[in-house]
Parts: sequence; structure tokens; C-alpha cells
Amino acid sequence: MLKPRIIPCLDVNNGRVVKGVKFQNLRDAGCPVELADHYQQQGADELVILDVSATREARLAMLETIESVRRKLFIPLTVGGGVASVEDANRLLNAGADKVSANSSAVKNPELINQMSTRFGAQCTVVAIDAKRDPAKENFWQVMTRSGTQGEPLDAVNWAAEAQNRGAGEILLTSFDRDGTRSGYDLELMRAVTAACTLPVIASGGANSVAHMVEAFENGAHAVLAASIFHDRNMTVEDVKQELTASGVNVRI
Repeated sequence: MLKPRIIPCLDVNNGRVVKGVKFQNLRDAGCPVELADHYQQQGADELVILDVSATREARLAMLETIESVRRKLFIPLTVGGGVASVEDANRLLNAGADKVSANSSAVKNPELINQMSTRFGAQCTVVAIDAKRDPAKENFWQVMTRSGTQGEPLDAVNWAAEAQNRGAGEILLTSFDRDGTRSGYDLELMRAVTAACTLPVIASGGANSVAHMVEAFENGAHAVLAASIFHDRNMTVEDVKQELTASGVNVRI
């Protein structure tokens, strides 16, 4: 059983790390290679790189960036952005990714999940789900694609279960409503998804404190992803792990 993981996220746009709120108003946060190495030295368990403009621009995540990061990195790396085919996933794996994340293209063509899992294994196949709460419906979160700009007629909880059935090995679950807000993870969403599937689920969107991370783990998360608190240097990965340990969460030190 994997220990709870702490995963910094690098949202990349035009070769630079960016951060926004609800996927909008992006601001520069630094060089992806430098930040990747920085977080690795702090004790990050894994790293996620998402090319946030790749799908909108109908291209694959920048391979040069992935290759440059991999030369510095020895921890597991998940990469997403513009993955439209098995061949795209293969290019990212060859560039240095350990796992490939599919979002918009998997929604458009769910068979892509089966194909990636069959060719590369479930351990390399991550389905990213960006979920937006629908206040008009009880316990319903709409799947969002194209970097949060397009709503789909798809329930995020059901989609997570289908992703598992199609061979995904992990779910990267981002609350659109909480992204960049520092208001804490959407715990109801986490509970609903982890009740619907048995895959490891990474909680994303809204972290502002170790207390938020503890809540995520208590509500079913297998890993927590954060960006703002690390990019803004409010806390280091090492700080987070020490506080989690003090709170009774058995993280890797």
C-alpha cells in the first residue's frame, strides 16, 4: 500500500509555470526545470506537469520542457496536455514521463483509456477529471474539459467509475470551483468519487494548509496535489510532511 503522497503541480504555458484561479487570470510562477528540481530537493514524492494551453491550441504538451525536467528529476513524473492518441502518450513517455494524464480527449473518445492501458499498462494511465459542482442538482459535479472552458453532459462520479472500468490506474481529481481559491479541497466530491471507484485518487484544487491536506486524506484521497502554497513559498514540501506526520498521517519522509 502506497503511503500518502505529496505532489507539487506545475501548470505550464509557453514554457513557463503559471498559476491562476479557476483556470483563469494566469500569472507567471517560474521556470519548470528550476521548480521541479526545487520541489524534488524538498522531498516531493512525485511531480505533475500539465500544459494548460495544449488542448486549446490543438497540440501536444511541449516535449522539450518534459525532456529538460526529466534530466533533473528522479522522482515519478506525470504529464498531461493535448494527449489525443496513444501515439501522443508514447511521445510523452519517451520524453521522460512515467505516467500520462488524459482529460479532454478521453471524454471525447473514452476508448483512448482502454488503448493507453492496453499498450502501456494501467500504472501509466491517469485520467484527469476537472469537476464543477452544479448547485441545481444534489451531489452532481459536471465534467469540464478544455482547461475548464467547456462543460460536458457528464457526471464526474460516474465518469471516474467508467475510467476505472476502462483500465485507468489513477484519477487526478480537480475541483474547478476550488482551484486556486485556497478554500480547501471539495471533500464531498472526494468522498463521492472514492465511493464509486477503488483507484488511487489525487485530490487537487483549493489547498491552503496542512489541515486541508489532512481533511483530504481523511476523506479518501491517496495523494494531495498543490501548487499555490508551494509556488508562493508559503510552505515547503518538507514543512508539509513534518506537519502531516505530527497530525498522524504516515507520509514518506
